[in-house]
Amino acid sequence: MPRPRGGAALVSYVLPVYNEQDGIRHFHEELVAALGERPEFTYELVYVNDGSADGTLAVLEDIAKNDRRVRVVDFARNFGHQMAITAGIDEAHGDAVIVMDTDLQDPPRVSLQLIDAWRDGAEIVHARRRSRQDTFFKKTTAHAFYRLLRSSTEVDIPVDTGDFRLMDRRAADELRRFRERSRFVRGMVASIGFRQTEVHFDRDERFAGETKYPLKKMARLAVDGLTGFSTAPLRMITKLGFAVLVLSLTGIVYALAMKVFAPDITVSGWTMLMVVVLFLGGVQMLSLGVLGSYIGRTYAEVQGRPLYTVRRVIAHGTESAGDGVRHDH
Repeated sequence: MPRPRGGAALVSYVLPVYNEQDGIRHFHEELVAALGERPEFTYELVYVNDGSADGTLAVLEDIAKNDRRVRVVDFARNFGHQMAITAGIDEAHGDAVIVMDTDLQDPPRVSLQLIDAWRDGAEIVHARRRSRQDTFFKKTTAHAFYRLLRSSTEVDIPVDTGDFRLMDRRAADELRRFRERSRFVRGMVASIGFRQTEVHFDRDERFAGETKYPLKKMARLAVDGLTGFSTAPLRMITKLGFAVLVLSLTGIVYALAMKVFAPDITVSGWTMLMVVVLFLGGVQMLSLGVLGSYIGRTYAEVQGRPLYTVRRVIAHGTESAGDGVRHDH
């Protein structure tokens, strides 16, 4: 049934932060102003400091000191954006959980539209980018990746969406059961089901600082998404193997035919030999690389190490030591 409008539901915001000392205070002011438009809810703001190397933690401590709704989860080191999201969801207690970045590319007022869709009955609400203020290269590669991922997986991962979304309490609890290390959260959310919908928005430029997802990290996230939710690379190896086999057989037939029907022009070709050897070697190395990616994921899971380590949790007037990742779900 659609959720009735009104009530004193608790909405949790999960806010991963990494080296955002120049913009985090302005983001908090923007978020607080947006929340003031929905006074019928109560809120908790869970900032996750992902091992920032600048003055971000000091700013977050000051924010927590002056706002009772704020709780800061301080990582012992940098564990990455996807782990920070995971820790925030583990820490959040709300009837709904909203995940968003703190660089103001995801406008805080758009989160109110997610809440409205949740009150109307949706259990997961994705914020889909109608436009984005990024470089042509990033927009092009992101557009291609999401469509490639969607076409090669059995999970219907929404295109043009990041980690900006709302989850109902039941959906968030279900997501907390996913404890793999190579995390692609947006794929996990899509895979758990529930009633899902989208809210379209225009993504802004960063307020301050530089992107925390350079090309190397974007490529790593793409690999996690593809290998975590698709066996297409393994199927590609099989198809490539058949193609190489067909080419090899064709070459053998051609060589034998030339030997039998045109022995006078047949020359032992060093060039052809090298081409074949190098081609087969390249195919083998590519195949080993793809297999290694899957084996590496399996190795990391078998180790069973904690996903992240929390140094402390800071709230208004209190501070508690962290105990690492929770294992009770």
